[in-house]
Amino acid sequence: MRIGIPRETKTLEGRVALVPAACADLVRRGHEVWIEKDAGVKSGFADGQYAALGVKIAPDAAALYEKAQMVVKVKEPIEGDLQHLRRDHLLFCYLHLAAEPVLTRRLLDIGLTGIAFETVELDNGDLPLLTPMSIVAGRIAVQVGAHYLHQPMGGKGKLLGGLPSTERGKVVVLGAGAAGGNSAALAAASGANVVVFEKRQDRMAQMMALGPNVTALYPYEDAVARELEDADLVIGAVLVTGAKAPHVVSRGMIQGMQPGSVLVDISVDQGGCFETTRPTTWKAPTYVEEGAIHFAVTNMPGAVPQTSSQAICAAILPWVQKLASGHWRDSAALVRGVNTEAGRIVHPALGGLVA
Repeated sequence: MRIGIPRETKTLEGRVALVPAACADLVRRGHEVWIEKDAGVKSGFADGQYAALGVKIAPDAAALYEKAQMVVKVKEPIEGDLQHLRRDHLLFCYLHLAAEPVLTRRLLDIGLTGIAFETVELDNGDLPLLTPMSIVAGRIAVQVGAHYLHQPMGGKGKLLGGLPSTERGKVVVLGAGAAGGNSAALAAASGANVVVFEKRQDRMAQMMALGPNVTALYPYEDAVARELEDADLVIGAVLVTGAKAPHVVSRGMIQGMQPGSVLVDISVDQGGCFETTRPTTWKAPTYVEEGAIHFAVTNMPGAVPQTSSQAICAAILPWVQKLASGHWRDSAALVRGVNTEAGRIVHPALGGLVA
C-alpha cells in the first residue's frame, strides 16, 4: 500500500504521525511510504533521515495526497488538507468529530473512510491510541496551569506547592483516566492539595494512593461546586468515547470562583467539559471569562512534538501495519474506530450530529 504522511498544518502543531524507524518497518514490509517535505522537522526528524530508510519525499501536500492510498496524520484535517482528500482515501488520525459537525459534513461529502485514533477501542473498553496523548496533555495541563497562576500572567499569584508558612495551592481535577490521572499525579507531586472527581471506584482508589494530599470524590454537582469555590487550578479531563463531553462545570460555578483562578480544559477536543469553554490555539491560548483564566488549546501535546511524536508513533504503528495489510476489517478494535465511510456516519456516538 502507498502510505502518505502529510505535514501537520494546525496552528503551531509540531508532531509527525510516523517517525523514521516506523517508516522503515513499513518499507521492509513492502509498502511504499511517502512523507511531505519537512513534515518531521519540528519533531527533530529531517527529510534525510526518512530518505535514508527508503521513504519517498513529496514536495508539497498536493503531491503527497495524490500518491497516498492511506493518509496517516496526527490532527484532524483542516481546510488545507480537505481540498486534497479523495473518496478512495483511508484516513487514519485523531478526528474528534463530536465537536466538529462542519468537518463531519465535509468528510461525508468527500465519502472517504475515516478511522479515528480516539475511537479505536479494545474489547475491554480501553482506547490504546488516545492514551499516550492523554498522558502528555494531563502533564502539560499542570505545567501551563501553574504558569498562568503567576501574577504577571494574570493569575492570582500562587505557588502550587506552597512552602513553610504559606498555604498550599489547591487543584481540582475532573476525571481520573489517563489525562486526569496524570494531572493529579503531577499536581500532587508538586505539593498541592488535590481533589479528584471520578465515578469509578477503582480509579478513586488509585488517586487516593497517590498520597495524603489527594482526595477522591464522586462528582455530585453540589460537591463539584463546593470544591471549585477555593480552587486555584481546575483541570477538566472528562471523556465519553467518541461523544461530545458533558458540561460538568457550569458558568455559575465559575462565577463562584476567586478571580485569577485558572481552568484548563483537556476535554476541549470533544467540545469541552466547562460551560464557558471555547477552543483556542497555542498562538492565543487563553481568554478570561467570569474572572477566570481559561486555557483550551485543542492540540496540547503538539507543544512537545519530540516526546509526543515518539509516543503516538509507538502506539499507532501496529494498527497502521494492520490497515496497510488490507485485512483490517478482521480487527474489531479498528472496525469500532470507523467514524465515516462511503458518505455516512458509522460510529454510534455521532448519530444525529449532522442533518
